Formats: sequence, C-alpha cells, structure tokens
Amino acid sequence: MSATDTEVRELELSRADFPDDFIFGTATSGHQIEGSRFGGCGVSHWDTFAATPGNTVRGESGATACDHYHRWERDLDLVRDAGFDCYRFSTSWSRVLPEGRGATNAEGLDFYDRLVDGMLERGLKPFATLYHWDLPVPLADLGGWRNRDVAAWFADYADVVMKRIGDRVATAATINEPWCVAWLSHFMGEHAPGLRDIRAAARAMHHVLLAHGRATQAMRALGMNNLGLVANFEYSAPADDSPQARKAARLYDGIYNRWFLGGVFHKAYPEDVLEGLGPHMPEGYEKDFDIIGTPVDWLGINYYTRKLIAADGSDQFPALKEVEGPLPKTQMGWEIYPDGLHHFMTWVHETYTKGLPIFVTENGMASPDEVMNGRVDDAARIDYLNRHLAAVRKALRAGVPLKGYIVWSLLDNYEWALGYEKRFGLVHVDFETLERTPKASWHALGRALRR
Repeated sequence: MSATDTEVRELELSRADFPDDFIFGTATSGHQIEGSRFGGCGVSHWDTFAATPGNTVRGESGATACDHYHRWERDLDLVRDAGFDCYRFSTSWSRVLPEGRGATNAEGLDFYDRLVDGMLERGLKPFATLYHWDLPVPLADLGGWRNRDVAAWFADYADVVMKRIGDRVATAATINEPWCVAWLSHFMGEHAPGLRDIRAAARAMHHVLLAHGRATQAMRALGMNNLGLVANFEYSAPADDSPQARKAARLYDGIYNRWFLGGVFHKAYPEDVLEGLGPHMPEGYEKDFDIIGTPVDWLGINYYTRKLIAADGSDQFPALKEVEGPLPKTQMGWEIYPDGLHHFMTWVHETYTKGLPIFVTENGMASPDEVMNGRVDDAARIDYLNRHLAAVRKALRAGVPLKGYIVWSLLDNYEWALGYEKRFGLVHVDFETLERTPKASWHALGRALRR
C-alpha cells in the first residue's frame, strides 16, 4: 500500500517515547514565507531569477509568499498551539542589508527582534539560521558565492544580525544546505543564480564552507554558543549491481554528503570528488581548512529521500545520472525511504561528529493537499512522520546523541523554482486569500506532543 492510500490519523509515538530533554519543532525560511516586497527588503538573486522567464513555475516569485511579515503573530500561535518546543526560522540577508553590505534596514532588524521576542513570549526556543538562499543582488553582481570575498561579507552580516538577536536565540546555524547553495545552483542550474558551470560550482563548494567558518568565528567573538551547520543529505544507492553504478553512487555520495562534512570535521575534501573538481578549485584552497574547521557545537541533518544512481556513459565528470526508483513517492517525486535517515544519523555520529549533539533540522513531505469541508486530511504525511520518527527513536536507542526533530514545514510556502504547487506544510495556505488551515498532521502532532 502506498503512503497516499493510507488512512493514518494518529502518530504512533508520543513525547513520552523520547528523552525528557528531546526537542520537537517545525521550520520555515524567510524568503519562502515572509514576502520580499514588504518592509524595505532588498532585491535578492531569487527575485531576479524568478523574474527571468522559464526559471520558475508560472513565473511565480516570493514577493508576497505567505505574507508572514504581517501575519507572524498568528503563525507563531500555530507553532505554540501544536505543542512544539522550538521554531526554526531564517533571517533574510536582503532584508537586513539590502545592499549586502553597509547600511542596515532598520525595519528588517526590528522585524526579527519582534519575531524572536514573540517566540519567547510563547515559550518557544528560537532556532535561527542566517542564510537560506536569498543572496542580495549587489553581492551577486560581484560574483556571489564564486567570489572569495563572500566569506567576509557573510561574517559581517552574521555580526550585524547576532548583535541584535544573538542574546535571545537558543541556537544559531550559519548556512542551510550548502549543497543547494553551491552544486544545485552553480552546477545543475536549478536554483538561483542558475549557473551550469563547473568552475563556478567548485568555487561555490569551497566558499560556502569558508563563509560558514568565518561567520562561526564572528558569532563566537560575540560570546555566542550553540552554533551549528545545517547540511542536507540524500541516500545514494547504485541503480544496479554493476561496478560502474557502484562508482557513480559513491561519487554522488561524495558530492552531496561527504564534501561538506569532510571540510568541516576532517579539514579535507574527498579525493574522488577532487578528481573532478580539483582543477577548478581556487588556488591555495587547502590553506582555508583551519577556518572551515572552526569547531561547531552541533550538526543539523536535513533529510528527505534516496536516489538510485547509475553511470551516464560519458567521460565528463561526474558522469552519473538518476534512475527512477520503485518506492512510493511524495508530490516531489522523491522516494520515501526512512532507512536513509537512520543511516545518516548513525553514520554522521560514527564518522564525523563523534559525540556532538545532532538535530534532525528538516524532515517532511510534499503532498497535493486540498481543503475539503474545512479540513485537510493529509494521512500520507502522518504516515511519513510515523515512519521517520521510528527511525529517530531507533537511532536514539543505538546511542546516537540526537537532541531534536524538526518538521519541514510549518506552512505551505514558496517552493523556489517550483512555485506554489508543492505543499510541504503542516498548515494549508490558500495563496489567493492567504488563509491558514491546520492539516490533520498538525492536529496529530499536537495530540502526540501533549501525550
């Protein structure tokens, strides 16, 4: 039976099945929900990417999104009323520093000040992320993530934000999903800035980690603790038993999973990936590893799916392709594979973090949810949560130092190049009226967290 055929209405696990200090939360990102046309927000490369025909579904942008900028109080009520402990949000670089550097936007800083205070007033722990993909256009014009100077720009931005809210956030992360910032956006061209250039990708793959290290140092200088990196992971499996498929799957794992963790925790990049990217890397990149490897206090794991990988038969790096798998899929076409989450929690602990706290910072699914008679019955999402929470508990029992599980996402939102079609939210958003309707999964989580 596929996930979409289930009649699941309750979560099988409750708060009592997890340690007393285990944190449950939900997450969003600034550009996906706030509305970039409000509050003096500057133009980001996502605004210009969306304004270019063919880049996003129906040319849709984040100009209005969910209008969280004006509706944040009700949205925080939804987080609190579901029984969550924390709310993971991102600050927008373009909203805080419209030019990317220099003069701050007082309205933007005031907004995040109010937002953090609003979380604390509701008993929610603020989990802040500094960058969720909206690079200010003036910095993109200077090369963006291809330009080594981005690391200093980002550290200055971190200093500005955290001087304002750093005294009240429970945790702070630097960059959300460096693979998306670098590879998806500069090699595959699917996200802003929409490049398909191996030299640009190689530089972005390095500079995103250099920026992470510099920003971590800047926050340490402010006396902050509980600093982390949030990386996304995909389980990579060979599409068949051939040596070529096994090699391709291993390389995919290197680009997606091992590159970023290797840089931060081992101060080295995987050799199999360097075979392709090495000739395009910045000169002297090896000298940056002490900054990249600046110690963090925790690691965030974002996990959604696995990919079956085969060789594409070409001689051009990385010479691999994705093959459709047999498992039930979400609205994104992603296979549902909870064993992959269990793999990454245990593998990261054993290979890289060695006892550091780990959070599952994103996990969730998109489904074509509709409001029917005032309700949204997203049984498939409840089933998805059941299966992945079981994987979390299994890892906890094996001794992995997991400290929390955060559901993506609170709201249906602007899903980047895919516009507003793909609905990840626990709360349905009518993008015509912006009315919020909590889904069955929101109610089920609330009951489980109160049990």
